Amino acid sequence: MNYSKELQDLDFAYKVRRALNESAEGLPAPTLDRLAQARKTAMARKKPDGGVKVHVFSGILAGSNGFSFPGPSTWTGRLGLIIPLLALVAGLAGIYQHEKEQRITELADIDTAVLVDELPPAAYVDTGFTAYLNKAEE
Repeated sequence: MNYSKELQDLDFAYKVRRALNESAEGLPAPTLDRLAQARKTAMARKKPDGGVKVHVFSGILAGSNGFSFPGPSTWTGRLGLIIPLLALVAGLAGIYQHEKEQRITELADIDTAVLVDELPPAAYVDTGFTAYLNKAEE
């Protein structure tokens, strides 16, 4: 099996503990008392744990029944909000520009078709010609 370094260390620690517990059963009582006293001394000298950092959110959303949402307090937090907003604005601007170019291309195709046609452009404005086209479709 291919264990990670942490699992190998944990496995080794369990094996050492088991071996120490098995060998401790055979020790005389005064030795066990000295080991217990040494353990108490070591635990008394142990540094207190640094604790765990917990982020408490202070902002409250309206109508959220107490659900809180933090405002960004660091520059990295603000940057984490600004970058997605900038990407969204850039994406929307790109979509708008693409749609605008598509519309211009469609209008240019229509203008080209009208100018290349054998009929003069004035024929498309003539009401009689429109009536003629409507009759031809029927």
